[in-house]
Amino acid sequence: MNGYEYDPYGESLDNSDSGPQVTIRTMNHEVIDFSLRNTTLAFANTVRRVMLAEIATLAVDLVEIESNNTVLADEFIAHRLGLLPLSAKNINDLLYSRDCDNCDKYCEQCSVVLSLNVQNRNSDEHLHVYAKDLFIESQTGAPRYQPHPSGDDDTLPELGTPICSDEERNGPLICKLRRGQDLRLRCVAKKGIAKEHSKWAPTAAVGFEYDPWNKLRHTTLWYEVDPKTEWPDPVKNGPMEAPPQEGEPFDYDAEPHTFYFNLESTGAMPPDTILHEGIKVLQQKLAGVIQELGDASDPSQPSALDLHGGQSPDMMNGGGMSAYGGQSAYGGNRSAYGGGGADPGYTTPGFGGASAYGGGMTPGAMPYGGQRY
Repeated sequence: MNGYEYDPYGESLDNSDSGPQVTIRTMNHEVIDFSLRNTTLAFANTVRRVMLAEIATLAVDLVEIESNNTVLADEFIAHRLGLLPLSAKNINDLLYSRDCDNCDKYCEQCSVVLSLNVQNRNSDEHLHVYAKDLFIESQTGAPRYQPHPSGDDDTLPELGTPICSDEERNGPLICKLRRGQDLRLRCVAKKGIAKEHSKWAPTAAVGFEYDPWNKLRHTTLWYEVDPKTEWPDPVKNGPMEAPPQEGEPFDYDAEPHTFYFNLESTGAMPPDTILHEGIKVLQQKLAGVIQELGDASDPSQPSALDLHGGQSPDMMNGGGMSAYGGQSAYGGNRSAYGGGGADPGYTTPGFGGASAYGGGMTPGAMPYGGQRY
């Protein structure tokens, strides 16, 4: 549970009265239904987006096809293989390929290699090739069998094992082979997040709702005659909140504070683990922001003032000064166009208060000494 304790009776991950609170309503090996309270809409939506796109999983990223005489093109089969859900057990022990210094392409430190070798030699019936036919290769290249997960067992198999959650434990269909056809290939599965590609998404769907009675009027209900009769009462999340009263005045300052989530996993990791990993990723991102800003109370850490705020690092934190300390780049306490600090001047930079052609310009005089027309 990654440090979080699940209480089937209390069903709360936080016993404190202040701060965000998570209440798990129902959960199984595929779906988790929970509510998030005492927080803002921005934070709740951030949690939703993190769970959708920023949790690391494993997916096929490279396919080496040795033989393919099926009716499907190589690119089509590679695309189907990339969408297969693979076990993400202990995914944090695997390195990103961009961070691996042990190899040029892939190795056991940053990837998992699976092989597929099937052929229909003499059967007139179509031979179905499923995800269960993929085997994880050992370091020596020899394939070894991996057990597939059962729907009654919440524990995940070894990292990289195809997830087969259907009743027959076959997994998704890859292709079909007629007599004389064969398919031989190797798949390299790598670590990634759904922000890079949707094949790394750990969630199949994330339901998100707040204000089921539409008290805040964030949703405009289309109706023909009467919205109360044409729109049914919310059955799922409506009983969690008090319904609006007849003639109740509208509260313009009201804000949502309870949010309802329904998360469905692809099978790559349990749904409660997706929730915990999402919170962990969000904590890491916020910690990175705090580290960049620094702690002003710790002299050994850079503070926000030391980072010069929104100014350029080369500028003095004196407000409006240039890198040369209150002067222009050409000397004197002048503006960028010459002249004094109080008088912008509008003369050519680099020549003090005079014009580019020598001497101070009198009112009405032209650069070459003549009078203007």
